[in-house]
Amino acid sequence: MKDIVIALAVLVPIILLVAGLTRACSFSPTGPSVETDRLPTVDASAELRSAAKRMPFEVRIPSVPAGWRANSASTQPVGGAAAVRVGWLTAQDRYLRLAQSAATESELVIAEVGPTAVASGPVEVAGQRWIIYTGGGRNEPSWVTEFAPTVAGPPVARVLITGSGTEEDIRVLAAAVSAGEVLAPG
Repeated sequence: MKDIVIALAVLVPIILLVAGLTRACSFSPTGPSVETDRLPTVDASAELRSAAKRMPFEVRIPSVPAGWRANSASTQPVGGAAAVRVGWLTAQDRYLRLAQSAATESELVIAEVGPTAVASGPVEVAGQRWIIYTGGGRNEPSWVTEFAPTVAGPPVARVLITGSGTEEDIRVLAAAVSAGEVLAPG
């Protein structure tokens, strides 16, 4: 036992020294922290404009508050359609994802939230009626609405917002989507 204690007394300071020199770990008594300046950044407007050229529905470009930073964008299949996704970190480092698609509401909810999500009621933001879903894989609130096309021809666009943001964050993004620039389909 004495040999083990001596070996640990020698090895622990060496390990701590190496970890400290390589910055492989840090001491954070209040919990983990995220250095947001090291996270990727994307140009949400450019990504949405590019995606709109390939989509059969009208894509909306929300104008988010200063301090929000887009950090992801993608296009993925959803049911028989495609979904355009953009994710933002809010000024308080909470994550929100916006998905836009011509998929049915149930297809979009299942793809983005999971099959166990349950509708829990409507809410109105900026004159637009949103359905709130709870549950799902991450157990985060998700809001879904649909926008009729502004011109004849394209299908209805369904929009889903989900993430770890507060209800106020979701309301801000919902209002920004409603007031956002509408891009004609490709």
